[in-house]
Amino acid sequence: MDGFQTLLKFFMNQKTAIGYSFMALLTMGGERVFSLVAFRCPCSNENFRYGLVFLFSPALVLLIIGYFVNSKTWKLFTGCWANPRKIFPRGNTCHFFYIFGQITLNALVAPVMWLSVALLNGTFYECAMSGLKNPTYLNAVCHSKSEKCFEELHKVACDKSSMPFTESDELKRTLQAQSQILGWCVIVTTALLSLLTTCCASCQSKVSHLQLMFLRVYTEKEKEKMEQIFQLYATKLSERNLKCFFENKEPEAIPLPAFQAWEDASQLYSVSSSKQYYSTIHKLVEEAPKGINEETETMMDFVDRRETS
Repeated sequence: MDGFQTLLKFFMNQKTAIGYSFMALLTMGGERVFSLVAFRCPCSNENFRYGLVFLFSPALVLLIIGYFVNSKTWKLFTGCWANPRKIFPRGNTCHFFYIFGQITLNALVAPVMWLSVALLNGTFYECAMSGLKNPTYLNAVCHSKSEKCFEELHKVACDKSSMPFTESDELKRTLQAQSQILGWCVIVTTALLSLLTTCCASCQSKVSHLQLMFLRVYTEKEKEKMEQIFQLYATKLSERNLKCFFENKEPEAIPLPAFQAWEDASQLYSVSSSKQYYSTIHKLVEEAPKGINEETETMMDFVDRRETS
């Protein structure tokens, strides 16, 4: 039993690395499926557009999904039309760009993985660049090759060229090598940018490393408990309303936060060294005025969607 708990604790501590590894495996599997099942290079003048679509469209879709599933996106933009000051508060107009930058960095993980895997495989790049008609590029690729290279480069990806096999195979290897070089450039650049971003964030941190570790643990626990409380109060409220509706009784009071409290609790929070608050909820609870009237009725607008993390 102790061994199982130790193993479970290890996986919980490494859940970020495990999540990224699982995402990488899904990306590799998805790219392989696309290459074998859906991708068919036309071997015509459409090669360039067709290859680029398969190279970048899935990355764009993954980027959109990354924005969609990040709860910070909805905290940042919900109600921004009704209250623009929510995303551009007075005296801190850069707050929006800072938070949106964090969201974007998280959303870019999956698209970068896709581009890296697709470029290392080389299938999409080979098809796209074999259809590029730029004279400078053609002269560079077809240097010391026969004249047919300029005319039939778009057929190389499908092995339909009338060029000698050695020449055609050399062209395919050249295109694949270019793709893999670009793939490694994307990986190295992303790794360096991630390191620099992490270092800059750590250097500018207003609190210590241990306190940041505590903040991460607290945030996870608060999120878990919040979901449980939502389930509990939503169940109690729905049961009360249905019971009163069918039995024609007066409803008993169930205390709920006021409308402004919901608004305040939905704000994004940045930890500060002046006051040790670890979340928006924590700040509201510590700074809330005493003697709140629990019988205050509130009206809430419900959005027909589920909040995702």
